[in-house]
Amino acid sequence: MHCVTNVYGVCAFAAIGGGLFGFDISSMAGVLGTSAYQNYFGNPVSYTQGYITAAMPCGSIFGTFLASYLGDKYSRKVAIQASCLFWSAGSIIQALSNGIPMLVMGRIIAGLGVGLASTIVPIYQAEIAPKEIRGRVITLQQWAITWGILISYFIQYGSSFVDGGPINPIQSTLAFRIPWAIQVLPALILFFGLIFFPHSPRWLASQDRWEEAIQVLADLHAGGDVKHPKVLAQYREIEESLRYEQDTAAAGWNALRRPELARRVVLGMSIQMWSSLSGMNVLMYYIVYIMQSARIGSPLLTAAIQYIINVVMTLPAIFYLDKWGRRPLMLLGSTGMAALLFTAGGLQASYGQPVDDAAETWAIVGHLDASRGIVVCSYLFVGVFATTWGPISWTYPAEIFPNKVRAKAVSMSTASNWITNSILAFAVPPLLSTINWKTYMVFGTFNVLAFIHIFLTAPETKNFTLEEMDAVFAGSAKPWRQESLGSALGKTSNLDELERQIAHGDIKVAVPGDAEVEDDKPIMVETIIELTNMRKQSLVSANSSEMEVAAKTRNLGVVTPVGWYHAR
Repeated sequence: MHCVTNVYGVCAFAAIGGGLFGFDISSMAGVLGTSAYQNYFGNPVSYTQGYITAAMPCGSIFGTFLASYLGDKYSRKVAIQASCLFWSAGSIIQALSNGIPMLVMGRIIAGLGVGLASTIVPIYQAEIAPKEIRGRVITLQQWAITWGILISYFIQYGSSFVDGGPINPIQSTLAFRIPWAIQVLPALILFFGLIFFPHSPRWLASQDRWEEAIQVLADLHAGGDVKHPKVLAQYREIEESLRYEQDTAAAGWNALRRPELARRVVLGMSIQMWSSLSGMNVLMYYIVYIMQSARIGSPLLTAAIQYIINVVMTLPAIFYLDKWGRRPLMLLGSTGMAALLFTAGGLQASYGQPVDDAAETWAIVGHLDASRGIVVCSYLFVGVFATTWGPISWTYPAEIFPNKVRAKAVSMSTASNWITNSILAFAVPPLLSTINWKTYMVFGTFNVLAFIHIFLTAPETKNFTLEEMDAVFAGSAKPWRQESLGSALGKTSNLDELERQIAHGDIKVAVPGDAEVEDDKPIMVETIIELTNMRKQSLVSANSSEMEVAAKTRNLGVVTPVGWYHAR
């Protein structure tokens, strides 16, 4: 059976799984303002609306841990297909719901699918893509999320005009049943389409299916030529990395407790947590409430503009994330979002006033400029998030873990996102009705804390292969100093060096089924000294003393295809 082999095509199609996350985020935003929803479900506000919204992220928490089992045992591709089945079942139950309990159950089941997809899709993309475009193709996941948010919202916005529009007190329930039923379509497209897409070569290798692994690598990166130096270099790097993981028993949940991995697990979980606590998902879930409090224009239409900005402003990250790097964008994003939230909160505090309303207790009345200022801050906030934390929160955790524990570690990272989302979905409506404008200040403070944490703990990962991440996180070099070190090392990737030596015939690599070539196993060790000297020279040219170079090289280890050899 023919499989799609274009890297961009494979990763873009898999990103439809991210679209399911987007449908989840805006699955409530467009129906909250309709009479049909309010009347049928008893005008849910505050805690009641909180637990309806929180049901889906709660289900997603369990989906993330299910992802580690399905992704490792049955493959990344099958796990994504399983997510489609959960999502479809949950969407149908929601569309047929006869009350809040059935609605909540449908959202929990759909959440299982979203948790699965949001965990496995970035892993699948990271394991398919070459290092030069890894950030770009994983960013397609975030772009798909923004498209899912936009498409879902406009379907809901259009459906809101069913039977006289959202202000009709006896509006038909089709206003919310139609958009919830349509959510099934992208899941079905993804489920059946994945039949024609390849398995992850790194997953195949982890299952000792080496012939299939090298063939997939060749199809993706060399037009099917298994003897191409680029293919052989990646094959050797994956082989040596897996051998090391097997020799050190670097697999299973207990492996995540090892100090060298525990640091990365905490960092991955923190990045996902800070992404949620930035305030973006609050805007996505409850933008209608926020626009209502600003008292400007149609809340539904004003919110729609925000979703368009979210889609458009993700594009710069797609094109430039692998050039700009992860660390600088996270720091800039936290700074910008904190400033905008503090500004919006200040405007609400200065010009807002208490109001007696079932859905809100604070609003700006009679101050049009202040209302416009809050809307502008909301739009700018979305733009900043879409270019920085939005794509990086998926890219960074998916690329920093070893192959044997990647699914488990990423599931923990993604679980932290969904746990935080669940808390926020439940807590924000009461917060908006009790502490009002101070809610902005709370999330602004979270962004300040995220800046401090990322500055102190997150090294740069661009230009490194997945197998080189052990070296990136090894040693005691501080992230703000390691950035220049990473740039120096990244100028000549070990994978590029290995590919060059294979092309020149300096290294011979045997592939499965090849009886004529004896694999030069010792050559990997023989090249260590040469590679070490190259790295030392790069560091010296970067104005480091020889003593400091020696210390850094000793701490980091040589960033070689095998990843664990150290300079002697």
